[in-house]
Amino acid sequence: MNQSVPDSSDYLPTASIETLKQRSHLLHAVRNFFEANGYWEVETPILSRDSVVDAHIDPFTTEWHSDEGRVVNQKSHPIIRYLQTSPEFAMKRLLTAGADQIYQITHAFRQAERGTLHNPEFSMLEWYRRGETHIDQMTFVELLVRHIYDAADSVSDQSTQTMLPDDQFLRLSYEDAFLKYADLSALNSTAEAFQRMAIEKQISVPSGFDQNDCLSWQNLFLVEVVEPALRKWGAVFLYDYPPEQAALACIRQDDNPGPRGVAERFELYLQGIEICNGYHELTDPHEVRIRFRQQSALRLKENRPALPEESTLLQAMEAGLPACAGTALGWDRLVMLALGKQSLQEVIAFPFERA
Repeated sequence: MNQSVPDSSDYLPTASIETLKQRSHLLHAVRNFFEANGYWEVETPILSRDSVVDAHIDPFTTEWHSDEGRVVNQKSHPIIRYLQTSPEFAMKRLLTAGADQIYQITHAFRQAERGTLHNPEFSMLEWYRRGETHIDQMTFVELLVRHIYDAADSVSDQSTQTMLPDDQFLRLSYEDAFLKYADLSALNSTAEAFQRMAIEKQISVPSGFDQNDCLSWQNLFLVEVVEPALRKWGAVFLYDYPPEQAALACIRQDDNPGPRGVAERFELYLQGIEICNGYHELTDPHEVRIRFRQQSALRLKENRPALPEESTLLQAMEAGLPACAGTALGWDRLVMLALGKQSLQEVIAFPFERA
């Protein structure tokens, strides 16, 4: 039987001890920032019966064997539990129970996430606040990022750090970004219009690409055309996404250029790298059920396993999830950029290959 032989240095961390000390300093800084702004820290399960239903995210699963499980199933069948891809569901349950402004620093897990900017197990900073919108959250995110960069300045070699712009971070709607850099409308263009522009811009279409699907075209143009153009700005918010990219964000119908509205969602890019995702959160359980079914159908269409559509989040929403906004931020990426590093492996002690 062939077995891979571990490298003689596999026991060592990929990040230096000095960098790990700096990371610890930034963790202290982020907690101080949230507490100074009235947030309080929570902890929620990493292992749960619930899993975020997303056509493009695959969770890790594990089996729970118990006497109770055997009785319920009348056989020795295990009960499936999911490692969380985000603490979203549990944190929204806390909002329903009366929490007002909460944050969490936790580990999240996603299959097939490997590379210089990905690790299957990663650190996520996520927070929610009642009564805010995604516009309010953009202002808060900029303050947070500047605070972390200032904290990094005090402990790291500033010559390696990419500086943030002195002026307010640029805010660019998804539609305006496509009009400016892709020369077409993200909200109103047909699949045929995307296809013609792809030929004109010599964009390579991946194998198996669905050329009749506008969402697929939006994602392709975002990666191939828009995101590279955003690098020159240093820090830029994209906001008001197409409704088919709403996830669990509200869709606004009034005063917008698209006939189907826009999703009240934003992403922050630093040096062209996506750092966080923010939402004016959807609170209608009926609409959430519809979106869950849509995402599940997409998974089945791609021959991927369905995920549970019923969840404790839906129970909480039916009880009344308050109006709120939330943001999920890739903590490892922010630490990497703030410390002037080039890969996550430089700021994580033991990435997947050495875990």
